[in-house]
Amino acid sequence: MEHFLATTPSSIVFIKMSTQLFSNTRTIALIGAGSVGLCLGAAFASAGWQVVVCGARTQFPQIEETEGTDTHAYPIRHAATPADIGPCDVAILAVKSHQTQDVSVWLRAFNRASATLLVAQNGLGQKERVAAYAPQANILPAIVYFNAQRVAPGNVTLKRIGAQDLCLPDGAAAQYFADVLQKGNMRVQTTADITTALWLKLLANITANPITTLTGRRTGVMQDGTIQAAARQIMAEAVKVGQAEGAKLTAQHVEDILLWLQTIPAESATSMLQDRQAGRELEYEALTGYVVKAAEKHGIDVPLNYLILSLLSSIHPADFGKA
Repeated sequence: MEHFLATTPSSIVFIKMSTQLFSNTRTIALIGAGSVGLCLGAAFASAGWQVVVCGARTQFPQIEETEGTDTHAYPIRHAATPADIGPCDVAILAVKSHQTQDVSVWLRAFNRASATLLVAQNGLGQKERVAAYAPQANILPAIVYFNAQRVAPGNVTLKRIGAQDLCLPDGAAAQYFADVLQKGNMRVQTTADITTALWLKLLANITANPITTLTGRRTGVMQDGTIQAAARQIMAEAVKVGQAEGAKLTAQHVEDILLWLQTIPAESATSMLQDRQAGRELEYEALTGYVVKAAEKHGIDVPLNYLILSLLSSIHPADFGKA
């Protein structure tokens, strides 16, 4: 293996690997080169894997990830079609939930028992959504806790929040990928109760994402006392729904999430706020929409979540970029 390390005044570390090395290492396909996908791709590349970016609209020669004052760059290659990926049994799905159908051609390329799809999407329903296109694959939901922002194609800024970056369900396959990601400098935990873990992350997502998007403010808004009171009520409604869905949620979890939200740097932007500011479709059906739909199934009243869903769904494409 050939490593050429060079530190520049801007603390950029470039890591080059020979093409011969690539033929001897594991390959992972990256479906969705947004902020989360780039950070996960960087972790696999840092662990020695070859990263193949699938169907990117704008091609870039490397993933450049910045954390604090340090920037690391990792070479990648691109695939215009599934046939261009080459031998590969692992893929990261990191598009928004409502974009899953848009990348179905790539998912179908992994529709085999030997393949694993690591699904890094907000909200719930990951397995059912992806299984519509790759029912034979092993589908692993990955809960993402870090905050990231794509600055340019291939260029991402990473901000860590709390003690963990990712959570995976228990199992041999998940533990294998947890070990790889930890080698790539991601802090990963596994859990035997992925349902509760998903709902806990959902509690944060149905508050911080919509509130920042509707107010047009960054995550510092979550430190406002009035906003915290509203967030507490929104989550309290969702706790009842989550309990009906089998999640082991309590009122204390609401307080824990409120405290966790305070640890997010005030200048950070949620993914939903970034999408609105960039003029992209908003991801709310797998978040607040999931809570409302599940509440209707169980006959639970969730007026605040219904209001949030109504407000988000009323934002039209012509309004994008005006937040």
